[in-house]
Amino acid sequence: MAVLALAGDTMLGRRVAEVLAEDPRAPLVGPRLRAALAAADAVVLNLECCVSARGRRWLAPGKPFFFRAPPLAADRLAELGVRAVTLANNHALDYGRDALVDTLEHLAAAGVVAVGAGPDVAAARRPGALDVAGEPLALLGLTDHPADFAAAPDRPGVAFADLRSAVPGWVTAAIGGAGAPVLVSPHWGPNMATEPLPYVRRAAAELVAAGAALVAGHSAHVVQGVAGRVLFDLGDFLDDYAVHPTLRNDLGALWLVHLAGGTVRAVEAVPVRLRLALTELAAGDDAAWVRRRLRAACAALGTEARDDGDRVRIGSG
Repeated sequence: MAVLALAGDTMLGRRVAEVLAEDPRAPLVGPRLRAALAAADAVVLNLECCVSARGRRWLAPGKPFFFRAPPLAADRLAELGVRAVTLANNHALDYGRDALVDTLEHLAAAGVVAVGAGPDVAAARRPGALDVAGEPLALLGLTDHPADFAAAPDRPGVAFADLRSAVPGWVTAAIGGAGAPVLVSPHWGPNMATEPLPYVRRAAAELVAAGAALVAGHSAHVVQGVAGRVLFDLGDFLDDYAVHPTLRNDLGALWLVHLAGGTVRAVEAVPVRLRLALTELAAGDDAAWVRRRLRAACAALGTEARDDGDRVRIGSG
């Protein structure tokens, strides 16, 4: 059985970039988490920054945050076993289209598949192909914000999908025409939402009905529950973000999806603890907090989640 590791919002800019500038070999993850990543057959995450030494801040009224990682960040991701990332999010163009083009080039040079953004709209919407220990998998990235980042026929950008009205036809067509089981990775909904909004739930149901083998979302910065083949929010994985004292976005999960024959057989969540530029397996009270949070979030969606040693096993698999 193949094991796919999924991680949520990963941001290697700002103070994380400063750590890498000081020490390009800074570990980024602790040794036990590195071992967990290495035990998976592939790692896929949402890269919430551009990777470039160029560009200017995107001019948008009220935009508060701009994230840019140094070029070496692409290689550091590859060293952690990251095989693919989605760039369909609200930070891919933080430093403009030149920086986005650089991001695509740096990731490709490091052997990391990038989806959800591209030099034109066709490329941005195109699924990426993965082989996960003999299991073929197509990865489709999309984001419902911001509209001004959207790629066009003659303009680099992200795969924008206005999910509030309905899942666009190009998304369902991409799922149906992928020729392999599809992992859809949407950046949807607001920050710090502890449960999926009604439009997100509706969109998730439409993605599953269109044939998605798995839907793994992000954007909230906190883990949400699981319903069937939908992991509503993977939470944060690596960043320098301010920590909410109640929602605890410094506590998250590494998600392990067991695949066989193109079908999800089991899902496990391993608690993690985020510090500045260093994420580790959570322990003690931190790990217990994550497990409680996941059990409650899944129960609210009618899904059984139970402790299984140091992790949470979700569903009946």
